[in-house]
Amino acid sequence: MKRVLITPASAPYWLLSPFLILFAVFGLFPLLFSLVLAFSRWEPTSGLGAMEWVGIGNFVFALQDEWFWKSLFNTLWLGVASALPQHLVAIPLACALNGMLQRSRNLLVGVYFMPYITSTVAIAILFSSLFSTDYGLINAAIGALRELPLLSAILPASAIDWLNDPDRLKPAIATVVFWRFVGFNAVLYLAALQTIPRDLYEAATMDGASRWQQFRYITLPGLRAMMLFGITLSIIGSLQLFEEPFILTNGRGGNDQAGMTSAVYLYRLAFDFNDFGAASAMSWLLFALLAMATVATHRAFGEGRKL
Repeated sequence: MKRVLITPASAPYWLLSPFLILFAVFGLFPLLFSLVLAFSRWEPTSGLGAMEWVGIGNFVFALQDEWFWKSLFNTLWLGVASALPQHLVAIPLACALNGMLQRSRNLLVGVYFMPYITSTVAIAILFSSLFSTDYGLINAAIGALRELPLLSAILPASAIDWLNDPDRLKPAIATVVFWRFVGFNAVLYLAALQTIPRDLYEAATMDGASRWQQFRYITLPGLRAMMLFGITLSIIGSLQLFEEPFILTNGRGGNDQAGMTSAVYLYRLAFDFNDFGAASAMSWLLFALLAMATVATHRAFGEGRKL
């Protein structure tokens, strides 16, 4: 019996079968089910038999829903405000780490990478305390800086209500996201820097190239592929941003829904308002937006012909 079922030709498929089964159950099935839900109206408590086909009705509702557009605006705002500084800081940080001794570099890489592997819930709770209006360290630091003569006219006269003021909430969330991922991107760029041949820098130095010219004409082109990878990951992560705004706003999006990202709105639409069809339709619209953003990023980096 064993000889019939397991042959040299079928052995790879048997070895892969645990992964394929798990992927089919926990990956492929939810994906296809959400696609069916996007074209249906469904009351979960009534069973699968209560599912009603509504065509593109959920997509029409999503495109006419002002809260969907507001959540999408918040998502894009937070994506730009958190992801762009990540890469602008991570590249020079990686260059600085690359020039350090091996032992010091490994220690700092571990420190910078720690926020990425720390629980998002713990990070959000920590920053909730730091952003506290009356007892937060951030307002305490601003208050101390306000005592300096030159900064007293620039900094606000009273404590900032970071988590309840709609104008302050998005910068607070962007700060948390930036802090969490800047070290991860620095590690990515550091790995890419170590693949650039040292001979190029030595030849450029002999030719009289300055450090800025070496950075512009050797380092940046050498990081091009990793920049594409890192920015693509940032776009995906930004459109999936959920934990930080959800915890900092107690799952409600904050005052004036200033911290309600698309992922938070989809969650509320499905589990608070019981509209799984519209939530699924919006998730597929986000998927289409993500695909377009990825293609645009590839083309911006000159990779369009390779797609």
